[in-house]
Amino acid sequence: MGMISLISLWMIPLIIGFILLYGTFKKVPTYETFVEGGKEGIDIAFSIIPYLVGMLVAITIFRASGALEFFVGMMKPALDTIGVPSEIVPLAFIRPISGTAALGMTTDLIAAYGPDSFIGRLAAVMQGSTDTTLYILTVYFGAVGVKKMGDALKVGLLADLLGIIASIIIVMMIF
Repeated sequence: MGMISLISLWMIPLIIGFILLYGTFKKVPTYETFVEGGKEGIDIAFSIIPYLVGMLVAITIFRASGALEFFVGMMKPALDTIGVPSEIVPLAFIRPISGTAALGMTTDLIAAYGPDSFIGRLAAVMQGSTDTTLYILTVYFGAVGVKKMGDALKVGLLADLLGIIASIIIVMMIF
């Protein structure tokens, strides 16, 4: 077994053990604190369920209605002009909404076109260059009860757009 494998195998148990020993040394009731944190975690999980359900319903409606395919079809001529494959557009739209859906799309693109294809590389770089902005805002802002998220949404979506553009430019330059 390699040294890295051995370290990774023992790292989490060592960290947990250190935290428990340090808490005991500082006279913190570690088990009671753990249980209280678990209760708070369950409360947060239940409080964000409506936000998650709303987001998942919106994603499903967007994809099932054909709106995504319609939009891709409208953009195809412009994308062909600049050399961007239209197959990547659904990933660019879904990535800010859902990481799991985006990962599924990336997997499908790589399976269909290959990992060394332009589309496969672009999908991989786009997956790493953007974030799940709407999911993050829904879950984290919903968990703490923030209702006004307009500025965070604008900045997050702008960062995603810049990540998409940068991934396209970089992949075109390198590959």
